[in-house]
Amino acid sequence: MNMDFRLRTRREFLRATVLGGALTGTVPAFLARTFDTLHAADANTATQTATGKDSPVLVVVQLAGGNDGLNTVVPLANDDYLRARPALHIAASAALRLNDNFGLHPAMTGFKAIFDAGQLAVVHGAGYPNPNRSHFRSTEIWQTASDATQVEKRGWIGRYFDHACAGADPTVGVSLGPQLPQAFASRHLKGVSLVNPERFRVLNTERGRPGDNVNGDEFYRQLVEADGAAPGAMGTIENTGDSIGAVAGKVEVQGSLLDYIERVALDAEVSSEQIRAVSARGHNEAPYPAGALANGLKLVARLIAGGMTTRVYYVSQGGYDTHTGQLNTHQRLLGELAGAVSAFAADLKAQGNLDRVLLMTFSEFGRRLAENASGGTDHGAAAPLFLVGGRVKAGLLGRFPSLAAGDLFNGDPRFTVDFRSVYAAVLERWLKTPSAPILGRQFDQMAIV
Repeated sequence: MNMDFRLRTRREFLRATVLGGALTGTVPAFLARTFDTLHAADANTATQTATGKDSPVLVVVQLAGGNDGLNTVVPLANDDYLRARPALHIAASAALRLNDNFGLHPAMTGFKAIFDAGQLAVVHGAGYPNPNRSHFRSTEIWQTASDATQVEKRGWIGRYFDHACAGADPTVGVSLGPQLPQAFASRHLKGVSLVNPERFRVLNTERGRPGDNVNGDEFYRQLVEADGAAPGAMGTIENTGDSIGAVAGKVEVQGSLLDYIERVALDAEVSSEQIRAVSARGHNEAPYPAGALANGLKLVARLIAGGMTTRVYYVSQGGYDTHTGQLNTHQRLLGELAGAVSAFAADLKAQGNLDRVLLMTFSEFGRRLAENASGGTDHGAAAPLFLVGGRVKAGLLGRFPSLAAGDLFNGDPRFTVDFRSVYAAVLERWLKTPSAPILGRQFDQMAIV
């Protein structure tokens, strides 16, 4: 029997019988609870239902390691910048001019093109109060949208899934890489970790220690966690520098661990066939450069073209921890970023999907104003983030931080835009859901679309 037909009919049968109550006394406990939840969600009119054809899509690109924002969006002819970086500064004559005061790194020709096309917004000075210079802690703060003094288990995207996507299939969120990001950590499992459409896995992020085997859990872990793709395969996002990739998030398990993992295994089987079918149906409409990030965005574009109902995609590019020899490394990374994103935008435009996709970049922090003695820059605080899309409010948004010595925070440019005001706008203006229940309180929304 055809696998796609078998899985489709099995899920339809389970939904019809369990939701209708015909097999309530005979189905396994995890299925009964799962479909009871789906039934309740279906009755909840606040639940968002994606069609795959007209719903808004968010694509998050993590620049892991701490991107040097000052050499990315260059303050032209800024004396404080030039004095602090006698060897590392980007000359005004080389920068890709955005206006009289700012330009992009010369490797970012792809970003300059989409800026000129009115599809790129640059948000100056994104950060948060009491910045933390630890890769892991600051990444956690960005991925959970917590205060610096607060530890939050669930990610901001995971809380969006909990609040607005109850009853949705696991593929409501797709992360390209070997693990789910902490941003996806949710009370109820949502999101799949995808290496490529032929070999992917839904990860159980509530792991035990190696060798633990409680109530047969290891069997289900092996069932769910099939071998990943070989390095360099399409969609594989590798950490190519001295930086972290993503911080894995834990899922709060409801009920027994065995029931939870059984449910994950069922979702993995169904989602696998769904992703393969959509990937085969979708086609890219623009050429992409070589590289892991470009491969990842190429796959995302193909899934969007194929009608995937995913609301949030997550892709990561590593290598931004440029303590030494920054000039060449940073040039390569920014060239890969700009080339991949501009190809992605061209692909979406050719598909007719650019107006319903918003791409947002973030990095856990920027770098210090002053260069170090090793030809690099050390961990800092505020940095720019980028927004790309057909409906984005293009241009330079927010206020650029002062680089004067008296205005710095321990050698770092101070943040001028709380990143959660961008998240609030993404949630309310783009994903059309209230932000306060997700972010914990109401933040002013930046006008990004």
